[in-house]
Amino acid sequence: MSRILLSTSRYIQGAGAIDDIGKHAVLLGDNALVIGGRTALNICGAAITASLAAQGIACGQELFGGVSSRKEINRLAERAHDQGANLIIALGGGASIDAGKAVSHEMNLPVIVVPTTAATDAPCSALSVVYREDGVFENYLYLRRNPDCVLVDTAVIADSPAKFLVAGMGDAVAGVWESGTCARSGKANAFCGGQTPTLAVLALSRLCYETLLESGLQAKLAVEKNLVTPAVEAIVEANTLLSGLSSENGGHAAAHSIHNGLTTLPATRDKLHGEKVAFGVLAQLVLEGRPLRDIREVQAFCAGVGLPICLAELNLPDPSREDIRQVAETAVAEGETIHATWFPVTAAMVEAAIWSADALGRDYRKNQPG
Repeated sequence: MSRILLSTSRYIQGAGAIDDIGKHAVLLGDNALVIGGRTALNICGAAITASLAAQGIACGQELFGGVSSRKEINRLAERAHDQGANLIIALGGGASIDAGKAVSHEMNLPVIVVPTTAATDAPCSALSVVYREDGVFENYLYLRRNPDCVLVDTAVIADSPAKFLVAGMGDAVAGVWESGTCARSGKANAFCGGQTPTLAVLALSRLCYETLLESGLQAKLAVEKNLVTPAVEAIVEANTLLSGLSSENGGHAAAHSIHNGLTTLPATRDKLHGEKVAFGVLAQLVLEGRPLRDIREVQAFCAGVGLPICLAELNLPDPSREDIRQVAETAVAEGETIHATWFPVTAAMVEAAIWSADALGRDYRKNQPG
């Protein structure tokens, strides 16, 4: 089986990078549709329009509807067609980025991704997550290619609520464990066409994890003060580029499947993707029989930066057996990435792992100083 490495064609990061978007866009098209949420458009819309205009690029803007559903993707594609757009700019958080990337895929157009938070590793991947209208996970949409350009303005990231940066760390912390699982099992990674990852991917996933442990708390505290520091730059890169490369090329495993299961419980809907993934990592470690020292290391990191380590912190203080069985059954559905493990996985095993991870989390909280 051959090995493969997928990545975005161009990655730009730094404070004030948004002002240079026109210099990168002019290489891709001359009629851009910017897709973003209301807040993202208010923050970046004028700067993007000005930078594009300086390069002679026409620009339209369209408000993202809030859920990356098939209906919303179709609506946005129709809007791009009506404008005659030959370039998509996907602006904002993970959902609007997923929708914008899906539009570029449907219309076979280049796309520039401009995240306004570092909450997920969605910006760099050739993957869009499609949800139902009610926000429940529906399916993955595998795209023709990775984004043509990802541009991250760290000043914009630092002005966003710190909870988004923290959620991005929750998504990123999964990388080393999930890619490690996929490497051990030797199973083909659907995210990159059934190929296996290169050694570079495993090294990047380890670098991502080490960066999180080293700089995570510093970055969170800096962003709480709207500051850009070397730690912030490091964590933004870890959350966006390193996690994106690790996730897409290394593969997902149990953590993301358990996240998908958690989305079926209405109580968790206001929790961010990375917050649910972080708990999924802990459940994955239990499921795989990892040593307690590994579980405690991840718990310490999550607790230190403010990520959930037990069900109560996902708005599930007293879930029923039926609730957790529903999560487990969804997590092991056919096609879910949990089956990348090196052993057969059943719903009963996942249910036990979730309850055990919750108990370990509550025990950790109980024994924390103070």
